[in-house]
Amino acid sequence: MSKIAVIYWSGTGNTQAMAEAVAAGAKEAGAEADLLTCADVGDISAYDAAALGCPAMGAEELEDSEFLPMLESIEPALAGKKVALFGSYGWGDGEWMRSWEARCAEKGIALAAESVMANEAPDDAATASCKALGKALA
Repeated sequence: MSKIAVIYWSGTGNTQAMAEAVAAGAKEAGAEADLLTCADVGDISAYDAAALGCPAMGAEELEDSEFLPMLESIEPALAGKKVALFGSYGWGDGEWMRSWEARCAEKGIALAAESVMANEAPDDAATASCKALGKALA
């Protein structure tokens, strides 16, 4: 059984709802999934995979007071693991996600599934995509 860390930061609850759907999808596929906020993240070496969720902030950037420092601390441990990204936005065109994907590539982190974005609260299609992302990591 694979063990997946679903790590997220959420200001409005939209990205949290996405994280819950990712974890549900992973569990439906038979994996063990731990839902973790940035403050809960420690050593991730025991995990086979990680799903990372962060909404677009400011000028389409990752949240920089909690999420970005946590991400920087675990990036070396993500190389060689299955990794996927998700998050919500309220404006723009998804530039923050494209920048985040490019950052992963620069750090040698291969993405195992297509990233999932939701405009504001996740609708049924975004929720289904989040579940599929969780299953892909399982």
